[in-house]
Amino acid sequence: MLERVEIETFLTLAEELHFGRTAERLRVTTGRVSQVIKKVERRIGGSLFERTSRTVRLTPIGRQLADDLVPLVAGMEEALRRAADASRGVTGELRVAFLGEGTAPALLKAVALFGERHPDCRVDVREVQLSNSRASLLDGSIDVLIASYPFDGMACGPVMLRERRVLAVAAGHPLAGEEAVSLEVLADHPVVQYPEVTSAGFKRDRTPDRTPSGRPVPKGPTGGSFSEMLTLVAMGRGVLPVGEHARRYYPRPDVSYVPLHDAPLIERGPVWREGNTTQRIHAFVRAAADAAENPAFA
Repeated sequence: MLERVEIETFLTLAEELHFGRTAERLRVTTGRVSQVIKKVERRIGGSLFERTSRTVRLTPIGRQLADDLVPLVAGMEEALRRAADASRGVTGELRVAFLGEGTAPALLKAVALFGERHPDCRVDVREVQLSNSRASLLDGSIDVLIASYPFDGMACGPVMLRERRVLAVAAGHPLAGEEAVSLEVLADHPVVQYPEVTSAGFKRDRTPDRTPSGRPVPKGPTGGSFSEMLTLVAMGRGVLPVGEHARRYYPRPDVSYVPLHDAPLIERGPVWREGNTTQRIHAFVRAAADAAENPAFA
């Protein structure tokens, strides 16, 4: 087993590739850095660095060791951080976001309840778009997102909001005057598509390849944002199944919303990265669940 100082020294030198800068970062002498690296090399039985008077480079063995150690060290640091969070209680900062105007009220109710319960934790609220919602969770820009399910590859739940589905069509479309239509009509009209970065499960749910009876659904153009997708609908380029809250949050004179009488409900709630399981996130998810049970929430 490598000691912590050995791992830290090796990874720092692997990053800096300079004994002097490594010594400065670790606040030790260059001789101490060299001593630690030689000790690790003796233990491994091979050279980790190629040294000349001018350059320091990783050997193939050194590169492999660095590649293997970096995620392990990150995992240990994350475990220590979670343990520290648990010991301190719910403090610090929580970054939460919403995707789509219809989810913002749900998020704000959860934030208000969370703030009452945990006044020592600051909550930063922001909006994300279809194009960066997943990336923001993965890179840590946000901790929790209120979005529609399914959201592939993420921890989800509980359901905070359910809504019926409607079909967005151009105001002059033949379906615009109907009281309600079936999902089967998707086989008769191109369906506007979500951006490529949108999760596969979500796209299968919202813009399926086939109708319930198995008829193929023609694909229409792809929009970069929800507003852009509605604009494609208004232009007559296709139709789009959406949640009924679109009537309220995206009213447009050039778009009509027709109920889909045989479509399942849309479900929305908190989404977060499975590996990001801090006390703050767990506490927020509990607050979200309790806020959803409040009749005033709907």
